[in-house]
Amino acid sequence: MNMRVLLATGSSGGHIFPAAALMGRLNSSGADVLMVLPKKESGNKVLAGCEQAKYIHAANLEFNLSSKNIKGAYLFFKGAWEGLRIIIQFKPDVVVGFGSLNTIALLFWAWLFRIKTVIHEQNVIPGRANRLLAKFVDKVAVSFVQTNDYLSIPRERIIFTGNPIRDSLVKLDRKEALDFFNFKEGKFNILITGGSQGSHKLNTVCCAALSGCRQKNDLQLVHISGVQDAEFLKQAYTQAGIAHKVFDFFTDMQYAYSLADLVICRAGATTIAELQRFGLPALLIPYPFAYAHQLNNAMVLKDSGAALIMRDEDLCVEKIADNIQGLLQEPEKLKAMRQSYIRSQVTDAAGLLAHEVLNLN
Repeated sequence: MNMRVLLATGSSGGHIFPAAALMGRLNSSGADVLMVLPKKESGNKVLAGCEQAKYIHAANLEFNLSSKNIKGAYLFFKGAWEGLRIIIQFKPDVVVGFGSLNTIALLFWAWLFRIKTVIHEQNVIPGRANRLLAKFVDKVAVSFVQTNDYLSIPRERIIFTGNPIRDSLVKLDRKEALDFFNFKEGKFNILITGGSQGSHKLNTVCCAALSGCRQKNDLQLVHISGVQDAEFLKQAYTQAGIAHKVFDFFTDMQYAYSLADLVICRAGATTIAELQRFGLPALLIPYPFAYAHQLNNAMVLKDSGAALIMRDEDLCVEKIADNIQGLLQEPEKLKAMRQSYIRSQVTDAAGLLAHEVLNLN
């Protein structure tokens, strides 16, 4: 009988992408896999048409007595009940959690029924749910060795896997990537992305900085903007005379990464893992909230020499323009940033995590 694995994840791309990557590896090994997500993700483009997914009610909770929080508590417990029914029906051998509040109930039911449990932490600093769950689960998989310092559990229960990313994200021939976007050889290619939801501030500042760049005729841009700013950016880049491709959402990231000479982006855990796989110089602007997760993620690449960091409060047209101009004039610095990845923590994370899950006993 095939091993049965239940994956529990939150609603952000930072949770869903590594869970989907692990699902792919487990499927190829012959395991029966089911992913459980919040109901609001039922239309998620990453999982479109996936028959291995179920959805439960979920809500964010804060420590107060507001009417919003009372409704949130109701939805949390409703989701917990739905999760119990899924556990009973699916009968998993292992439950793997990827963080967020709604995974707590599923991991609790697994612990109660003596089902083997694993959690995966994508960020350097563990989130609240994973900090709680780490005390009870059988194994804690981490994306960064630095995470060990934030977990008060025996070291033998912690495994370093890295952060799983999709198998489709492999480096392509540069010519193939250029042809995909109908771009020319000999230009400097910049990839800009604000994460799965986009970033209005990052979009507008980068657009203004690049539109005024003295070397804009030598640039080609792939800008993944989110829905809100896509049309505005297309018009602005066209008016500025910059070769560009703007996408509100883009799934074939292997093409964008394979041609990029520089990436300007936030510092979510999945983004960091993808930069590591492709060995790309980056200008990172960490999202300033969520327990400074992104700043600590970004510091891993900065400390290795692979990235520059700009704080969100410093994000402005002049500083973005100065950084881009400086890198354009220092090709040796870009080369050194690429080479720094040789020393960084790059793993086959999906394969390592799948191995740990399948061999848990």
